[in-house]
Amino acid sequence: MKSEIKSFTYAWKGIIYAIRSEKHMRFHLLVAFLVAVAGWFFNVNYIEWCLIITTIGAVIAAEIFNTAFEQLVNLVSPQQHVIAGKVKDLAAGAVLVISIAAIFIGLIIFIPKILTYTF
Repeated sequence: MKSEIKSFTYAWKGIIYAIRSEKHMRFHLLVAFLVAVAGWFFNVNYIEWCLIITTIGAVIAAEIFNTAFEQLVNLVSPQQHVIAGKVKDLAAGAVLVISIAAIFIGLIIFIPKILTYTF
């Protein structure tokens, strides 16, 4: 049981590190909070919540992977190198892809609700 607790401790340390060190991670968390508030406000259904939560998790996980890749590349290639730059660009591109997908999922869920909302 102690090793499982240690594993969770290390995982939380990684998440906290990403939050503290990456402004994009803080931005993603802010957007996730706003989307959750919007989901509550517009009373999204069970399936929509599942999509929203999965999408938020994917974006946050991608940002953590990106941070890990950046740290690893900085360790193995402290000086600038073309391949090191490509690795960092690829990891950032993955975050961009999932973020764009998240935007489209949000639009699909929220546009109909916004259009039918009466003030």
